[in-house]
Amino acid sequence: MSAAPVLAAEAAPAAAPAAAGHRHEHSAAEIGRFLTSFYGVHGPTGYYREHRVSQVLKDKQTGSPDADVLLCAQNAPQDVGIGPVTVARSAGVGWATVTTHWAAGATDTFTAYVRLDSLPIRLDDVICAG
Repeated sequence: MSAAPVLAAEAAPAAAPAAAGHRHEHSAAEIGRFLTSFYGVHGPTGYYREHRVSQVLKDKQTGSPDADVLLCAQNAPQDVGIGPVTVARSAGVGWATVTTHWAAGATDTFTAYVRLDSLPIRLDDVICAG
């Protein structure tokens, strides 16, 4: 008895580039929309935390169980704002300052980074200001 034939679709790579030598890179507008959706009003949802975060950030969170590494905080803010996005194509990354708003008018900021070639788009790293 012979083995079942391998179909062409099964043998093809899971994600082929759209054109030879060309890959999609996220624009500043795409990154801004993603970060706005990701952080929402009070911080990322469980879905975003599981499916739209790099392994590096998941590992950071595991190592810091008493803090929320995605928000550089220990609890949920009252509001979150996303600043203008900067894209450095040569570095393959885009970033924006994220401002969290707290009780009594207090604010804090951190920088959120997104790899331009991440598919699907996801948060790659966060650097806390303090």
